Amino acid sequence: MPNIILVGFMGTGKTTVGRMISRRLGMTYVDTDTVVEQTTGHCITDLFAQHGESYFRELESEAVLKVSDLDGHVISTGGGVVLRTKNLKILKRNGVVFCLTATSEEIWKRVKNGTHRPLINAPNPVEKIRDMLREREANYALADHMICTDNSSIERVTMEVIRVFRDAINSG
Repeated sequence: MPNIILVGFMGTGKTTVGRMISRRLGMTYVDTDTVVEQTTGHCITDLFAQHGESYFRELESEAVLKVSDLDGHVISTGGGVVLRTKNLKILKRNGVVFCLTATSEEIWKRVKNGTHRPLINAPNPVEKIRDMLREREANYALADHMICTDNSSIERVTMEVIRVFRDAINSG
């Protein structure tokens, strides 16, 4: 069975929705950020602080290669995994890719109390998020399906992903 792959900006619900899909369908859940942390023994925030974003993106691509060989898993990715289009191509080989989206204001509401978001430490975080969303928009659009999570419950988003996934594997 193909994988269900969730991409999207931080705070769009990839982890929460991914875990719920995993429980509903009895599929194993994997997060590429967790794979990076387990492989290196360091948290993402420390990797960014000590080695920079480009080093982290290399580790992230290695994690994508590892998880792309899995079968029948729910895979959530880090928000920037789409910055390298080769990551999406690799993930699509054995999976249906869903991009979860939200507005910059909604994303900020969801992540503002967290301390592990090094890319949005800025004087105007909503504007920073808006700029980053614009930069990544074309890459996110490469997903097989886009699902907006604004004003939606986790349950509704989960059921939508499951419905679309089942339709995709039954028609293909």
